[in-house]
Amino acid sequence: MSTDPLLQPFRLKHLTLKNRIMSTSHEPAYAEDGMPKDRYRAYHAERAKGGIAMTMTAGSAVVSRDSPPTFGNLLAWKDEIVPWMAKLADECHGHGCAVMIQITHLGRRSHWNTGDWLPLLSASDKREPAHKGFPKPAEPWDIDRIISDYADAAERMKAAGLDGIELQAYCHIIDQFWSDVTNDRDDAYGGTFENRMRFSDRLIRAIRDRVGPEFIVGIRQTADEGYRSGGITEEEGLRIARRLRDDGLIDFMNVIRGRCDTDPAMVNVIPVTGMRSAPHLDFAGKVKAEVDMPVFHAARIPDVATARFAVESGQLDMVGMTRAHIADPYIVQKIIDGREDDIRPCVGATYCLDRIYLGESALCAHNPSTGRELELPHAIAPAETRRRVVVVGAGPAGLEAARVAAERGHAVTVVEAANEPGGQLRLAARNPRRRELLGIIDWRMQQCMARDVAFEFNTWAEAADVEALEPDVVFVATGGIARTEIFAEGSDLVVSAWDIISGDVKPAGNVLIFDDAGDHAALQAAEVIAEAGGSVELMTPDRTISPDVMGMNLTPYMRALQDKKVTFTIARRVLGVRREGNGLAAEISSDYREDLSDWASYDQVVVNHGTTPLAEIYFDLVPGSSNGGAVDYEALIAGRAQAIRSNGAGRFQLFRIGDAVSSRNIHAAVYDGMRYARAI
Repeated sequence: MSTDPLLQPFRLKHLTLKNRIMSTSHEPAYAEDGMPKDRYRAYHAERAKGGIAMTMTAGSAVVSRDSPPTFGNLLAWKDEIVPWMAKLADECHGHGCAVMIQITHLGRRSHWNTGDWLPLLSASDKREPAHKGFPKPAEPWDIDRIISDYADAAERMKAAGLDGIELQAYCHIIDQFWSDVTNDRDDAYGGTFENRMRFSDRLIRAIRDRVGPEFIVGIRQTADEGYRSGGITEEEGLRIARRLRDDGLIDFMNVIRGRCDTDPAMVNVIPVTGMRSAPHLDFAGKVKAEVDMPVFHAARIPDVATARFAVESGQLDMVGMTRAHIADPYIVQKIIDGREDDIRPCVGATYCLDRIYLGESALCAHNPSTGRELELPHAIAPAETRRRVVVVGAGPAGLEAARVAAERGHAVTVVEAANEPGGQLRLAARNPRRRELLGIIDWRMQQCMARDVAFEFNTWAEAADVEALEPDVVFVATGGIARTEIFAEGSDLVVSAWDIISGDVKPAGNVLIFDDAGDHAALQAAEVIAEAGGSVELMTPDRTISPDVMGMNLTPYMRALQDKKVTFTIARRVLGVRREGNGLAAEISSDYREDLSDWASYDQVVVNHGTTPLAEIYFDLVPGSSNGGAVDYEALIAGRAQAIRSNGAGRFQLFRIGDAVSSRNIHAAVYDGMRYARAI
């Protein structure tokens, strides 16, 4: 028997959980027609296969039709969900993994223009800033109906064979009744503490009456909303926790500290890269000490050491490693096998959640198999024939191609012009908050070295150098360079965001950043300039700043820039730049009124316009390749080997990947590397 605290079983009522690691409820938005069909089931089954003790599905499954499924939520109000959940539970149970589901009514945390276009409702008519829909105050008949809907949904989950349910009382309707910020009622459900608890008292009792005393019912609750004034304070949160314990109807508490009604508030609850790990662990431990009942918790616990401490110190009974399992579903198995160093790290990029809040499905920044388990399995099969593979470029795309090719058993050589791997990620990591992104590179280097990949750094390869290695397959992953040649006049007078970030060009006083790429680089450059004491105007032709950065990742930049000399200008386009004395003048117009333009003066103009592929070596290699660089997209998508042979004299297959093709992001780069290399 292992003595590792994480590998000790935990008894929850009648249920024995085989270890202390769980994936907390979250919505990956893989549902089809509101049902957890094959893609959804495969995602959770992979984590079960990887050894996790319990996987919690949904974040959250909605119990009523007037709770629109804003995040691609499962529809727990449909009887149709029962066989789908039963199939998911059966498969996970087959791997010794418990399965629960979180059910909820979102209350005001949604918008009326989705789902069935029914009015939103909440305890009161307070609008949530994040979703902007105005709710109506729940009437008595609404309260009775929703309580009945909760009980119906709980009964469905019991019928599906799940091990239990979790109620969401964190930014949803239950805590919207609890908190005086969202509840200003003057009836039996508002005002006093007892009145604000009445809705959840009735709701939990109705569920327990329906599912019986043995079925596990827990609650994920915010025990401290963190408002400047009012709301659920720590004192009142602990009072609620004691009340739930004393009622004897709740079997566990999943503790949250904070709220999610704005992007900054949510980032405090779910920290992103560069923020402190496990910021609320001590608070969860305080709740556990206060209530003396099973306590779960998840908030950026990305590594095994932190998780182990959380359990060993007695602060948690079950530790949630949710985003960590999005990055690597086999964490537990690797702990058991003594391969903790092999765990793919969660770097906190939070690409997964940012996509969900844009209405897309969750994807991991650097694990392309997550969410694609059916067509792109996490396990990589060995190749039938060993081939010689050359990869030009050691950024994310090139290293992923090298890693996967080596894991398939091929002989791999990587040629890189720089003295270290990383490509553009090295630039991103210049910002201390984003330094963790280097984990994407470090993990791949470790994997490659363990598989005898040969590296040639400080080597500017020509086509003849690559051909001299006698490859069977060549991947060109040379990335791109910052693109600044975008104006009819004055492109030679500007510098790139990369120049500023790298330190190759110093900020010069009053600076204009023209950003029509919308990614991190413009904000990162703005931060460098502002930190150096310069004033910055960040201008975009879009209707919002940095749209590709998305809400959760935008928050740290905004916090860093709020007290600096930075202004944001939307819906304006720079047409050209010219010299003006010792400075520069920029001609500024708008896509909305192209007939209007004016000139403004700056000391420096910085451009962020994506990248131009560094593809010269690719085109030099095309004549010697058997496929002329051509790609069978149908085969690529289906995971089949590339079979195009347009040049009978060609000696190798040739593919270019990542930004060597076009300006994209980290996920696109590693996805290219993965799916090309796994079919060799």
